[in-house]
Amino acid sequence: MTDYKNKLGGLADKLKKNAPKMPIQEVHPIRQTIAPKENEAQLNVWIPKSLLKRMKSYGVEHDTSLKDISIDALKFFLDAKLKQST
Repeated sequence: MTDYKNKLGGLADKLKKNAPKMPIQEVHPIRQTIAPKENEAQLNVWIPKSLLKRMKSYGVEHDTSLKDISIDALKFFLDAKLKQST
């Protein structure tokens, strides 16, 4: 038992005196190019609950937000309307 205490007692002194042998890893952040963001405006609309449920389930299945679904739907609708009028 005394041998164990001697080894354990000397461990703290060894750790303080000896520098770690493994090199410390340096972390360098990656510079990301940020795409210029288009200005946004707020839009509040009332939609049927059934449509909202469909949007939410689609968002969960495809890992996308309600905002992105709404933007895609409006773009698709407006592009289709512009094609019909020309």
